[in-house]
Amino acid sequence: MRLSRYFLPILKENPREAEIVSHRLMLRAGMIRQQGQGSFSWLPLGKRVLDKVCQIIREEQNRAGALEILMPTIQSADLWRESGRYNDYGKEMLRIKDRQDRDMLYGPTNEEMVTEIFRAYVKSYKDLPLNLYHIQWKFRDEVRPRFGVMRSREFLMKDAYSFDLDFEGAKAAYNRMFVSYLRTFTRMGLQAIPMRADTGPIGGDLSHEFIILAETGESQVFCDRAYLSLDVPGANTNFSDDAEIGGIVTKWTTPYAATDEMHDEAAWEKVAEGDRLSARGIEVGHIFHFGEKYSKPMNAKVAGPDGKDHYASGGSYGIGPSRLVAAIIEASHDENGIIWPEAVAPFDIGLINMKVGDGECDRVCDDLYAALTSAGKDVLYDDTDQRPGGKFATADLIGLPWQVIVGPRGVAAGEVEIKNRKSGERETLPIAEAKKRLGIAA
Repeated sequence: MRLSRYFLPILKENPREAEIVSHRLMLRAGMIRQQGQGSFSWLPLGKRVLDKVCQIIREEQNRAGALEILMPTIQSADLWRESGRYNDYGKEMLRIKDRQDRDMLYGPTNEEMVTEIFRAYVKSYKDLPLNLYHIQWKFRDEVRPRFGVMRSREFLMKDAYSFDLDFEGAKAAYNRMFVSYLRTFTRMGLQAIPMRADTGPIGGDLSHEFIILAETGESQVFCDRAYLSLDVPGANTNFSDDAEIGGIVTKWTTPYAATDEMHDEAAWEKVAEGDRLSARGIEVGHIFHFGEKYSKPMNAKVAGPDGKDHYASGGSYGIGPSRLVAAIIEASHDENGIIWPEAVAPFDIGLINMKVGDGECDRVCDDLYAALTSAGKDVLYDDTDQRPGGKFATADLIGLPWQVIVGPRGVAAGEVEIKNRKSGERETLPIAEAKKRLGIAA
């Protein structure tokens, strides 16, 4: 993509309304535009990151055996009355009426709707286990939306819902999602710690939040430092092996870890003082087992191997992709801007032409752009007439993993400069060697 043809509305000054780093940098880098209180448009650069985050989530959900569907944002209030949550949910739910004066709502979550789908089609234990997920926009009328997309009223959510015959099956489904989440966050360059947590309005009796440590975190968290060195399950993890998955969960839940709502001071005192870590944390995922909380009032039953009807045992599993984008920035930035992990970067490489209009600079840049693109790299080619200092500032602000800098002096010597955004290291290389370094076959 040529920057001269791209929509990248960079802000030079820090927006006064931005309280935290991610909000400030997302606005400055032209990733989002606020449209109302807690509501944002995602501009091209931000949308590319959001799509990459969603794709990693999708791949790991599929790997763990979940099946993707898509449910509507507007739901009937009748389903929520069946579960008993319509009056209990509170003012966070946006309630509306259609032209027939029927009570509707903008879904803050989808337990009721997915349970209705399940009960309509699944009648036998032979069709279990089943885990359905979607990635869809949600709305919760927060009292005080703040921190940009970190705590907005409208947000993108991946929510998965598992259905099993009994607690043993439901616990196995819970464990699969637990391990899937560990892999998901690691692939995005995040170190997430699972912590015992309150179930909140979702309900249930087993719950973990996945927390990354950050000064701007909304929660106080307590954990054993052992979490910082635990190995994350690899791509060869067998999600069909309940014993293997259960063993991973045991390893990741044995050291102490809890949010402030679930903190146990007596258990905390048993952790060696040098191993205690108390910090602020950002929630990036939340999983729940809630048993028959929805299947019983909504009469979602299946015939078991004993010939009797059983209420399905369920769980729900949430990740907020829009919130995750901000969390990644909170975890990976410096004074000059964002530092994207390669897996979620909007572009792989920023190609910077230091002297647009110079025949040789243009030729080398055009050649590199064509070669990198043909090799499958996403390239943002700065072919604008902006001054060099401005080009460097923009490149650092938007945080692409690699910068390739092409200037008249280097071109005359047959060389280009490569900069790694994360380390800041610069290296001048012959053009042919630079191509190899960037993954272009000779």
